[in-house]
Amino acid sequence: MSLLRIYSPLADQAQSCQWALIDAGRQPVAGQGRLADLPERADRVQLVIPAAQVLITRARIPQGARRGPGSVLAFAVEEKLAGEPDASQVSWLGSVGDEDALAVIDRKGLERWQEALGAVGIRVDEVHCETLLLPRAAGEWSIAWNGSEGFVRSGEFEGTTTDCGDRNSPPLGLRLMLDEAKARGAGPASIALYVTTPDAEPDVAAWQRELGTDLRVAGTWDWRMASPAAGVCLAQQRQRWRVLSGAVRRLRPAAWILGAALALHAIALVTDWTLLAGEQRALRQKMESQFRSAFPETVAVVDPALQMRRKLAEARHAVGMSDSGDFLPMIDQVATAAKELPAGALRTVSYEGGQITLELSTSAEAAIQALRARLLQSGLSVEASPAATRAAKATVVLIVRAP
Repeated sequence: MSLLRIYSPLADQAQSCQWALIDAGRQPVAGQGRLADLPERADRVQLVIPAAQVLITRARIPQGARRGPGSVLAFAVEEKLAGEPDASQVSWLGSVGDEDALAVIDRKGLERWQEALGAVGIRVDEVHCETLLLPRAAGEWSIAWNGSEGFVRSGEFEGTTTDCGDRNSPPLGLRLMLDEAKARGAGPASIALYVTTPDAEPDVAAWQRELGTDLRVAGTWDWRMASPAAGVCLAQQRQRWRVLSGAVRRLRPAAWILGAALALHAIALVTDWTLLAGEQRALRQKMESQFRSAFPETVAVVDPALQMRRKLAEARHAVGMSDSGDFLPMIDQVATAAKELPAGALRTVSYEGGQITLELSTSAEAAIQALRARLLQSGLSVEASPAATRAAKATVVLIVRAP
């Protein structure tokens, strides 16, 4: 995955810039020039804001406001800002003890760079602070030094710029930071010194005497050399969108396969439904044809199966035979099924038009369920009505019909 880093001084007019293209397995490529000449088609694009143009501070804010808009977070650090809160873009970096680390940058300057890059077809995915790109080991501070000034990273989410110093004298601001940290019992075990320009290395022994802390030279460093995974993104919402976009690109082949499978499944379902609908129509036509051949005098055939059952019942009655929907056959089946009901559970029994209605007390709920199961096993259809209160007693009604 390729990463394009663009060094973006927010006070500049966003016409030219320094940049670095980092690609896995290849040597980084660095350059400087117009925005229109920037490399194209990088997987990720980062803006790197100079350390001097980012204020990293602490405040206590409600947990629900941490991921809120930068314009809202700006009011949490209003007293620390030189201008109006609306002019600042504030991002939550993380928790430091019982406080929150916040990064403050110039909102209009950031928008100007984003718009200028967008005009040449480059979309910014992440915004990073140069300070938090500096490597840092646990229990150690890091300082980037150009021979006269620099910046310090004092924690995972903390850092600041230094004032001036020279080869023999460290910056006064660094000494004050160390004194304050030592007073809180949070001083570093050592400080890693990274030089950012040739011949910038100071007199280490002289600095150590002034600072009262071990100092080790860690080599050369600048923002172009930082690991692609380094830093803390100042634009969390854009970062999440970048991750989502990358996931979409990686999952695109799987999405095509899933879409093709769903399309085939839909075609199979439509085909199956069409075949079943055709079989249903053919079966109904066959039933209607058989019914008309048996009863040619019938004017209209709406439900062949139901009409056939009714004609069969009429024919049985005509020759003195009982039908399964008559009272005696049905009451015999119901009585057999209701033998195990407790005394008083069955309140009323009524018959009309091929159905028997049973009104039962809900106090024998388990017995009613067993009765219903036995009626169904005997081939009768059973429909239960919701429980109701009649004469101060809760009842349930079972409607039993012949098959």
